[in-house]
Amino acid sequence: MPDIHPTAIIEPGAQLAEGVQVGAYAYIGSEVTIGAGTVVHHHGTVEGWTTLGEGNEVWPYAMVGGKTHDLKFKGGKPGLKIGDRNVFREYSTVHCGTNDGEFTTMGNDNHILAYSHIAHDCHVGNHLIMSSHAALGGHVIVGDRVVIGWNAGLHQFCRVGDYAMIGACSKTVQDVPPFMIADGNPAEVRTINKIGLERDGFSAEEVALARTIYKLFYRENLNKTQALEKLRAHPEVDSRVAQMLLIFAAAGDRGWA
Repeated sequence: MPDIHPTAIIEPGAQLAEGVQVGAYAYIGSEVTIGAGTVVHHHGTVEGWTTLGEGNEVWPYAMVGGKTHDLKFKGGKPGLKIGDRNVFREYSTVHCGTNDGEFTTMGNDNHILAYSHIAHDCHVGNHLIMSSHAALGGHVIVGDRVVIGWNAGLHQFCRVGDYAMIGACSKTVQDVPPFMIADGNPAEVRTINKIGLERDGFSAEEVALARTIYKLFYRENLNKTQALEKLRAHPEVDSRVAQMLLIFAAAGDRGWA
């Protein structure tokens, strides 16, 4: 059975699985579904048409499932879908989608630190570390194992590729390709995320290829089309590093940081 503090408010219709814990003065809305082992600490809020998977943790004063900020909202039932083992620290916020039947989504094992914000219609992958006071504008897409530094802001519709890093206080207005570190205002790609790649098990050869790709796109005075053509002709084009970059490039038409 769920462990619910007597001062918590659980609206009729909410579905709480076995082992869910809800602390003092927390609020759970009527359309919320919460998976086994999730903890909503005191004064935490989960509302909207929101599904939380298993083993998540909502810390005090975090608000998960709030209404979109988008002024184009016309009613209906947009929602939020969240996977397993995500952590939402104090005062962080995650909003539902904007249009009827559409969702903001998050995968698994993401850490959203204090005062950070994930806006409407964002799609976040797995293992994101999002430092305090950072924010994703609406419709941002974030890949797997991304790090977003303190107070960084990402413009609406930007994409961040797998294993990328956004530096603290950066203003990101263009897409950031996989494996890269972007920093500054506006953010520009500075180098590869070497430490992150090594921590995540990439071989020395793969790290070297990522650096070669970085130089191809950012040091050889080629435009993106020319750099992509040269990458497709590279002897290691079939490696996972090259393929992840090519897949990222094919999926969007926004400029790169």
